[in-house]
Amino acid sequence: MVTNVTNFGRSGLSDWLVQRVSAIILALYTLFIVGYLLLNPGLDYAAWSGLFAQTWMRIFSLLAFVSLSAHAWVGLWTVTTDYLKPTGIRVATQTVIILAIFVFLVWGIQVLWGA
Repeated sequence: MVTNVTNFGRSGLSDWLVQRVSAIILALYTLFIVGYLLLNPGLDYAAWSGLFAQTWMRIFSLLAFVSLSAHAWVGLWTVTTDYLKPTGIRVATQTVIILAIFVFLVWGIQVLWGA
């Protein structure tokens, strides 16, 4: 039996699902933003601000931020566990990655739901 020691009890299936579901959410968000930009050629600050003032857009954006964070973590965790063999370097790198993802997620939420 194979012992799973590197991904804190998650299975490969859960990582696979996180990658696929987050990719779909990010694709939908990207298509929406690109479509909105194409359909509003004279876009100004007031219209853009009005879009992001709506609760459904803030929730959609929050979902995209969380999806981006999850997608980045699973991808970078996979790369670091595959290519960084010394445990100390791998753990240090993963710690920096976790902190960066957390800071960017909190910053994005602050920008989105702030003033």
